[in-house]
Amino acid sequence: MTPARQHENRAENRNENREEYRDEAPSTTLPVTYTRTLAPEQVESSTLPDSALGVSGEVFRPVLDRFERFLRYEKHRSEETIRSYISDLEGFFGYMARRGVRHLDSIDASLIREWLGSLHLRQAARSTVARRGSTLRTFFTWAQEEELVHANPTRGMRAPKRENHLPPVLSREQMNQLLTTLQERRAQDPRDARLLRLEAVVEVLYASGMRISELTGLDLQSVDRANKTVRVLGKGNKERVVPLGTPALKALNRWVSYGRPQWIPEGAQGVTALFIGPRGGRANARQIREDLTRLLRTV
Repeated sequence: MTPARQHENRAENRNENREEYRDEAPSTTLPVTYTRTLAPEQVESSTLPDSALGVSGEVFRPVLDRFERFLRYEKHRSEETIRSYISDLEGFFGYMARRGVRHLDSIDASLIREWLGSLHLRQAARSTVARRGSTLRTFFTWAQEEELVHANPTRGMRAPKRENHLPPVLSREQMNQLLTTLQERRAQDPRDARLLRLEAVVEVLYASGMRISELTGLDLQSVDRANKTVRVLGKGNKERVVPLGTPALKALNRWVSYGRPQWIPEGAQGVTALFIGPRGGRANARQIREDLTRLLRTV
């Protein structure tokens, strides 16, 4: 969701009190690790996702780990981008393994087209197929440069056209309706962790205009309570500081004080992520998008 930025003193318009954001999260926290998600993302509700590598596909794990290091340390890709690449490739190599393929050099253009075609048959969105095709082109270009394959099987393959969808933009009236809906739900259950997280997410996105992938990368220390700002790490690892209004800070305070502690495992230490999931790990963009999609259906 990318609602229009509204930096026009929402605090005064909504007559909010100047309640400061308090970090009341417990000191016992979990170390933040970006774990590889083995369950592939569900792109559309009607899409049947690929399974991950599977036992037979683990033969490709060493080259996947090597490609992951390349993305992280040489290309300096964001963790969200890396997870997306690896998730796509796990689905692809899992499919190859089920077809009896055990070596990179055994993969040709026809097998790649077969896999992409299987995504179409399983009703994957065109944008999803295009992205996964792009992932394969990036991977095999790298593999050829590293002399892991003799020829690049994706060379000359045409990328499918992406559907041109303008991102949805909510009107101010719709946004106010959405925020009112969240407030009413919170009044019914003030300690619902998932609801508190969702309200904080919506308020922060509305106040800052940041991307969801940037939001999930925030840490507790990213928020400057005194100056009502947040440090955001964007594309190319470029950091910027964006303002947060009082409503966003109050929503963050409720999440950090009452919602977030519910999801931190007992005895855990070192959880620095601002937004976490029910198991205590850093929330990922897919989870946040799914929550937002469900909420937007009410507007």
